This record gives sequence, structure tokens and C-alpha cells, in this order.
Amino acid sequence: MIREPLIFAATADFCGKMKGKAFPAAQLDKRVVSGIGWTPTNVQITCFDAIAESPFGALGDLAIIPDPGSEAVVDFGDGSVPERIMLSDIRTLEGEPWGCCTRSILKAALARLKAVSGLTLKGAFEHEFQLVGSRGETGWAYALAGFRAQAAFCETTMAALKVAGLKPDTIMKEYGDNQYEVTIGPEDGLKIADAAAVLRELVRATALRLGDRATFTPIRDPKGVGNGVHIHMSLLDASGHPVTWDAEGPSGMSRLTGSFIAGILRHAPALVALTAPSAISGIRLTPHRWSAAFNNLGFRDREATVRICPVAGDVAAMAKGYNFEYRAADAAASPHLALAALVHAGAQGIEEELPPPEVTAEDLSLLDPSVLAARGLQRLPADLPAALEAFAADPVARGWFPMEFAEVYLAHKKGELAALLGKSPDEILAAYCSVY
Repeated sequence: MIREPLIFAATADFCGKMKGKAFPAAQLDKRVVSGIGWTPTNVQITCFDAIAESPFGALGDLAIIPDPGSEAVVDFGDGSVPERIMLSDIRTLEGEPWGCCTRSILKAALARLKAVSGLTLKGAFEHEFQLVGSRGETGWAYALAGFRAQAAFCETTMAALKVAGLKPDTIMKEYGDNQYEVTIGPEDGLKIADAAAVLRELVRATALRLGDRATFTPIRDPKGVGNGVHIHMSLLDASGHPVTWDAEGPSGMSRLTGSFIAGILRHAPALVALTAPSAISGIRLTPHRWSAAFNNLGFRDREATVRICPVAGDVAAMAKGYNFEYRAADAAASPHLALAALVHAGAQGIEEELPPPEVTAEDLSLLDPSVLAARGLQRLPADLPAALEAFAADPVARGWFPMEFAEVYLAHKKGELAALLGKSPDEILAAYCSVY
């Protein structure tokens, strides 16, 4: 059959879905200038395809501008149509970044970090997901048997990531039922989130071609573990040298690292509305799920909102490899929006010269709330309404974003919640499993 090669100009929208339009690859030179028409109210299409209350109505026009530097092309060699994805910005017809474009929002956050500190960001997203069309077995957790059962999927996924220009690192059978984890090497700045967005789609594309389905839903079964997204970050100076580690700093944190993390933890309740923003995300963000439940910094603690990751070796290895990860995130979030929120919070901490936070090494769920409060610690929001309320009540966090953003985002998420009214808990879990 005849085919016209198409490129999908993609935006990672408010609900973490890749949306956009396809155009003939032969038109690329034209499209990077003129773009492709887009409608403002499209940003209010929730993950359930319901349109949330929109301030734009039927009015207005925008343009999706594909970025050739973000192109990912993967031919799986099985006769199927190759994946051709190009991350894109949404601009006004006057050529200005649109206030609800998640990629433009991240660019602004990275520019702020550089302006206030001279620093750039290096990082990577670590993803957990589940295969829903296959049957898992008892005894597969972290086991060769669990890997072997999906060896074809794992090898094809890693090959697809490599062909797409990402840096495949590891893939493994995780603890949960038919749960796997894939990691990639670090990127700089904007490419951190671009790579995360492409990775999710290539995992789904690989599963589809092998007759399966992959879901990145935050949690499938409350009796089990959830699917987290761990966002690893480190800081580089203007010369590209790592400045995250300081041998004399608390737990190895440099002064700037301590302030950056302190900013994240100060605004953690509001951040959850942007980093773990589904109606079921709060189920995962509870104690004893190896997730995150309090706004704490942990040293090698997998239940901390921010964790200092282990690095072994000499001074050079420590300086290069030392990083921290934010764990209160999942794939219901736009990677660009989640990272932008963290960068803004970190830049805020640097601007205010916040002292490094206490490093905890205990089960915070056992402490009395008054003890936690005295130490500046608090539970993360228990559900999406509470997270949205925390974001709405944090004027500093709202002020990080373009003027119209907060109102539009809050309306989007309220529309998502409205689409779930009348559904049972099991139906809600199934709905998220299906859409992610």
C-alpha cells in the first residue's frame, strides 16, 4: 500500500498525554516556520476526553511549532509504520510562547535557574510501568524469570530508545505484578523532559507491536505497589562542571544544592498538584509503599520526597555522579510541567538562600503531628482535591507560571475529577489504567 511519511508534532499536555497533529515529513521546513493550527481549548481536554471548563471557549487560534532537534524516528523493522515524533512548542500567532504551553513553561523555569544562580540542570526520569495483557507469576519480582518472560519486549524497548537518540541504561522486572522499570542516561535542560515524553510513547509502541499494552497508571491495585516516576537531578556551573556535591556539606550537599532542595520541600504540598496530579496518585503517596508521604529529604531513603542517591568512587566520581531524586511524581503529569515546577521551586530556594533541610533517617509516620510540625515536616496532600487546594493557596508557586496558567490548570483538574463522579473506586482505578 502507498504511504506518505508523517511526523507527529507532539505536546505533552496538562494530563501528561502526547497530543498534537501529524503532517507530511516533506513539509518540515515549512512547518517549523508557520506551524500547525491549534485551538486554545484543546488544553482543557482531560485524560478522559472530557472538556473541562475553559476560559477560551470556541475563540482563539494558536500554532504548534515542531522542534527538529527533538525528533525521534524509530522503525521497528516489522513492517509497521515507523514512529516519527517531534516535540513542539505552542505559540500565539504573534510568535510568542503561549502561557499554557508546558514546554515553554519549562524553558522559562530553566532560564530563571540560570539567571539567579548561573546553573544549568542535568537529569533523567526513571519510569515504572506495567504490562496489562500478560499474566505475571509469583516469584518474578526482580527475578531473571520475570525478565525472561518479557525478554523480547525488553530488548526491543531498549533498541527503540537507542534508535530514537536516547541513552538506554537499564530495564528490569520490578516488584509489582507484571511491573517493569526502565532507566535512561541523563540529558541537559529541556531534553530531560523531552526524553521522558518520548520514552513513555516508545514503551507503549513496543508493547503494542508485541500484542500487549503498557500502562503508566499511578496505581492499578491499592493492595500492591504503584508506578512511580523518579526525577533525578544534578547541577552544573557555567563551564559545565558538576557543583551538586561538596565533601564538607551535609550528606554531601553543596550550598546551592541544599538551597535548591529546601525550596522543593518548602513548596512540596503545592508541587504535588503538578507532579502527581491524578485522582488516584494519593493512594501511592502513603507511608510504607516505598514512595513519598512527607516533605522530607532522605539520605538513601526510598520513602523520602527527595532522596540523595548513592555514589561510590573517588572524588571525581562523587562530583560527577552525585545527584538527588524527587519521588512524589507519576506519569499522570506532563514531564515538562513537573520538571518546571521543581526547577522553579529550587530556584526559589536559591534566591531566598534557604539553609539545607534536615536529612531524615526514620519512619516519619510514627511521629506525632506536633513533632513533625516542630521540625518543619508535614504529610503530602492525601488526594487530588487537597493537592489542588495546596497549589491554589501557595501564591509563590502560582506566581512561577504565566498569568493565566493557574486558573486554567485548576479548572482542567477539576474537570478530570468531575468525569469520575458516580464511579466506584475500582472503576476509577480501571479508568486510569486504560488511559495511561
